[in-house]
Amino acid sequence: MILNALIVGAVTLSRLVELPIARANTRRLLASGGREVAAGHYPLIVALHAGWLVTLWLLALDRPINVPALLAFGLAECGRFWVLRTMGKRWTTRIIVVPGETLVARGPYKLVKHPNYAVVTAEIALLPLVFGLWQVALAFTLLNAAVLAIRIREENRALRA
Repeated sequence: MILNALIVGAVTLSRLVELPIARANTRRLLASGGREVAAGHYPLIVALHAGWLVTLWLLALDRPINVPALLAFGLAECGRFWVLRTMGKRWTTRIIVVPGETLVARGPYKLVKHPNYAVVTAEIALLPLVFGLWQVALAFTLLNAAVLAIRIREENRALRA
């Protein structure tokens, strides 16, 4: 139970640490002439991620740990840090377009068009599987796919404009 709480706690803490970073980056991008696009879907993203974490806190603490799934989740976290490091001060949880800026085309962005979304998809599926919660993995993966369909469409539209 302690290891389970440490795992879910570490993921929760990382998200809580990332929020002020994302806010600061958003403010900086907006101050440099950026504009937010498609803000209406953002509450869905917040609700999805909060619901995922709350569900894990409620269901995962007394479950056995699947070590291969934990290792796979660890790899996904490495991808997350790679994306965050590559984006640097341009990383935010919102869609911010800064006129005249070029798209990031290094690191994972050389390999995948939307690496952050690939990582998030892996995280949402894998962490519940660490605790054998395949139903949670399936439900949140489907919800995430629906939200990402909106997000990616809007982001691509904004980047083309």
